[in-house]
Amino acid sequence: MRYRVKLTNFKSSEKNRTQNCLTVSNIQLANVLSDTFGKSSMAIIERILETPLDTNFDVTPLIHGSLRAKASDLQLAIDGLISPEQAQKLAIIRQHYDSLEVCKLNLESVILSLTASLQKEINLVATVPGIKAFSAIAIISEIGVDMSVFPTAKHLCSWAGLTPQNNESAGKKKSVRISRAGVYIKPLLVQCANSVVSSEKHPEIRNRFLSIKRRRGHKRAIIAIARMMLTAIYQILTKSEPYNAELYKKADVIPLHREVTLEQAVFILQRQGYTISTADNTA
Repeated sequence: MRYRVKLTNFKSSEKNRTQNCLTVSNIQLANVLSDTFGKSSMAIIERILETPLDTNFDVTPLIHGSLRAKASDLQLAIDGLISPEQAQKLAIIRQHYDSLEVCKLNLESVILSLTASLQKEINLVATVPGIKAFSAIAIISEIGVDMSVFPTAKHLCSWAGLTPQNNESAGKKKSVRISRAGVYIKPLLVQCANSVVSSEKHPEIRNRFLSIKRRRGHKRAIIAIARMMLTAIYQILTKSEPYNAELYKKADVIPLHREVTLEQAVFILQRQGYTISTADNTA
């Protein structure tokens, strides 16, 4: 799975190089199209590579679907000049990108064959919002399916680098940043967390994200959601039960009548930034 991540990064690099070749040649397809590697965009690029010195061709036969409404904008976007050297470079980049795509597909077929015996666990992990099949495989490849190696879910989150550090000396807290552990699983969980909080299909996660974001900021809120997802995965693999959103929804319900002790009230006010002082009763 780590090699699959490397191949994905290589493909992204080749996409960036393709965009750079087009930009220096004043071919601004990215200003009109959301995906430079889409079907219509690739057809236009292939046409440009056939005759690099002639970009005054009609793009209408090369575009599909709703993009026909943007034909005039696309015609202006290709009003550039690509040199023969840039065209040769672009052709090599395209060949490399296609070979990476084939390599990735072959690797994914091998991965699916090797993980066939773990299909039950993969399906359980994939029930967590924001986690698809290959993301579930990647998570299992990092943490395994036997959760008895971690005494609690907190130990697993600490191992994955998703918990604040406890760096305190002489009564002074020096840093509460997360550790550098989990260099492979942490970015994956953060990516899944960013995906799920952008959707309103899972309010139990999105509402918690928005609540933490207001107090702690976006980055810390995303880490908290990633930790929440990993904790859910720990319980799912331990109990062999799918993700249950109702448990989180019940936990978010605020009771009508709440009571706190004086010490708890002082602690809450201090967390909100208030300084507690005694009242001055002198006349």
